[in-house]
Amino acid sequence: MNELQLKYGCNPNQKPSRVYMEDGSELPIEVLNGKPGYINLLDAFNGWQLVSELKAATDLPAATSFKHVSPAGAAIGLPLKPIEAQVYWVDDMGELSPLACAYARARGADRMSSFGDFIALSDTCDVSTARLIKREVSDGVIAPGYEEEALEILKSKKKGNYAIIKIDSEYQPAKIEHKQVFGVTFEQGRNDLKIDKELLEKVVTENKEIPEPAKADLLIALITLKYTQSNSVAYAKGGQAIGIGAGQQSRIHCTRLAGDKADKWFLRQAPQVLDLPFREDIGRPDRDNAIDLYTGADYMDVLDDGKWERLFTRKPEVFTEREKLEWLSKNINVALGSDAFFPFGDNIERAFKSGVRYIAQPGGSVRDDDVIAACNAHDIAMCFIGTRLFHH
Repeated sequence: MNELQLKYGCNPNQKPSRVYMEDGSELPIEVLNGKPGYINLLDAFNGWQLVSELKAATDLPAATSFKHVSPAGAAIGLPLKPIEAQVYWVDDMGELSPLACAYARARGADRMSSFGDFIALSDTCDVSTARLIKREVSDGVIAPGYEEEALEILKSKKKGNYAIIKIDSEYQPAKIEHKQVFGVTFEQGRNDLKIDKELLEKVVTENKEIPEPAKADLLIALITLKYTQSNSVAYAKGGQAIGIGAGQQSRIHCTRLAGDKADKWFLRQAPQVLDLPFREDIGRPDRDNAIDLYTGADYMDVLDDGKWERLFTRKPEVFTEREKLEWLSKNINVALGSDAFFPFGDNIERAFKSGVRYIAQPGGSVRDDDVIAACNAHDIAMCFIGTRLFHH
């Protein structure tokens, strides 16, 4: 099959719509179930590239949760700590496979943004991963293969309409790629830059020490950025992205957005949040929404009289701003990647507030010295990778 007809394009009024191979060759995908849409396939192809590169860079299974052509989360298959299993709502699922751990981490990084995601998996989808996916709100999944039982589990989602795509893991696209905007064809060489530890060798700060776990996190951040709509910044820790700021016009806004998400990720692990007395009939999406409010500036929306009773068995204690700051001060050794250089030191100041101690960025700003000085003031180790990672 060299063509797949779609219901419509980005919006229902954009018809006709299809994907096809211009050279007449076979599409590298097989739709095993459901009918993926235009945006689904954009997410699927970007997500597949991301997890493939994460697997190659770390030699561990990888997963990503995509929404609107940017990742909400990305991770490798490190075992989950008990507290991580609890905050990702998987502590009742028993032992998870490495691939399932990767998806639990990817989904758990930003559960608000991951609602209704498209999933990409680097390895054959196993039963453990399929069971996890089945109970989350998701549009579809792409993987190089599916265990028979896992496929049957996934086919039962969305009343049998869940989009399941098998991709040829050996497929390699052409070196030159094209797209059209306003009837004009753009052509460029495919971004096949290999992201590995060699990119991290030029450490420009006084602190030269980047331990191996931090290097792995920097690679996760950079590979994630390679498939995130620019401008973009990613925070990573413990084998996963914990905050992604995508599509901002200003670098500082990327850093703030990603930092705010990283803070939310860590606040979910605070005792005040873990002890929230949710009613048993409240589902995970409603719990996620409540936690987002409870840990944010609008927490009184959850606690106001007459509202908390819909969610909790008793009225929770107020999570004060002082308590939040005290908890956030414990989040350290965070890695940060940026898809373009930092033009001002304010980005470093904001990153430091969210526990960043390791940074990888292209370098090349006329104010590099100021940025390096800001890192030195906080004992942050920063490397210049020497290449930009814009993605549009």
